[in-house]
Amino acid sequence: MTDTTAETIPKGPSRNLIAWLAGLPLALTAWIFVYSQLIPFADFVLSLTGLDRSSHTGEAIHFFLYDTPKVMLLLIGVVFFMGIVQTFFSPERTRALLAGRRAGVGNSMAASLGIVTPFCSCSAVPLFIGFLSAGVPLGITFSFLIAAPMVNEIALVLLFGLFGWKVAVLYLVLGLSIAIVAGFIIGKLNMEGHLQDWVRDIQTGHVQAVNNTDMQWDKRFQNGWNHVREIVARVWLYVVIGISVGALIHGYVPEDFMVSIMGKDAWWSVPAAVVMGIPMYTNAAGVIPVVEALIGKGAALGTTLAFMMSVIALSLPEILILRKVLKIRLIATFIGVVASGILLVGFLFNIIL
Repeated sequence: MTDTTAETIPKGPSRNLIAWLAGLPLALTAWIFVYSQLIPFADFVLSLTGLDRSSHTGEAIHFFLYDTPKVMLLLIGVVFFMGIVQTFFSPERTRALLAGRRAGVGNSMAASLGIVTPFCSCSAVPLFIGFLSAGVPLGITFSFLIAAPMVNEIALVLLFGLFGWKVAVLYLVLGLSIAIVAGFIIGKLNMEGHLQDWVRDIQTGHVQAVNNTDMQWDKRFQNGWNHVREIVARVWLYVVIGISVGALIHGYVPEDFMVSIMGKDAWWSVPAAVVMGIPMYTNAAGVIPVVEALIGKGAALGTTLAFMMSVIALSLPEILILRKVLKIRLIATFIGVVASGILLVGFLFNIIL
C-alpha cells in the first residue's frame, strides 16, 4: 500500500519566506523613519559646517543633503515594489491594462495618476523606470513622468491660494493636456528602440524571467530585490550627479536676473523663460513661491508659468538621470515635444489673462 500522507499534508512556508515576512516590516519601518528624518538630517549636517541656510552655499548644500537620500529611498522602494508587481503581469498583460482599447486612454490614466503623486521630476524617475521594467508602453510612462511633477495637488493648492481658482483650473487642464498629448505623440513615434539596452532586456525578460503566476512569494520578493540591485546599481551615480547640478543652480541662480527678461511685451520672453527653466531643479512647492516673487516684480503670468513648468517637468538633473535610461534621440524628442506644449501654455496664459 502506497503512503500518501506526505502528498495530502500542505507544505508550510519555506524558511526563505519566513525570513522575508519577518524582515520586510522591519525594513519598511526603517525606510519610513529614515525618510521622515531627512530634513532634520540635512539641518544637522549643515549646522556642522557652520553655514547658514540663507546663504547661497548653505542652501545648495542643504538641498543636496536632503534630495539625494530622498530620491535614492524612493528609487529603492519603487523599484522593489514594481519588481514584485512584475511577477504577476507579463509585459503584454501590463500593456493591455494601461494602454486600454482606445488610443489615449492609457495616457490619460497615467497622467491622472501623476496628479496624486507629489514627486519632483527626479523623484518621478524611479516610478518611470519601474513602469518601463514592468512592460508599460513608452508613451504612457512619459505621460506619467510629465504629469507627476508638473500637475499635482501641491501645485494646484498653491496656485489656487495665490492666483484664484480660474488660474488653478486652467493650469490643471493645460498641464494634463501636455502630459497626455506629449505621451501619446511619443508613443506613436515607436521609439522603443531608443531605450538603453539594459532597460529593453528587462522589458523582454532577458534579465529576469518573471511571467509565472504560480511563483511562490519568497521568489516574488527575491525578484523585487534583484530589480533593486540591477537598476539602482546602474543609475545611482547619475542621480547623485543630477542632484548636485540641481543643488548648485538652486542655491546660486538670482531671481532678479530672470525677472529682467520675463515681461509680457517681448514675444521671445516665453521661449527665453523655458530655456532658463530647463537647467534648474526644484519641485512645485519650491518653485511656486519663486513664481509669486517673479510676478510681484512685474513678470507676466504666462511667461512665469512657462518657466515654472520647464523647471519642474524638464529639469537638467532629470535629463541627466534619464540619460542612463534613454538614448539621446529619445531624450531630445521628449524635450522637444514637452517644450512645445509648455510654450503653447505660456502664450495662451499671456493672451487670456
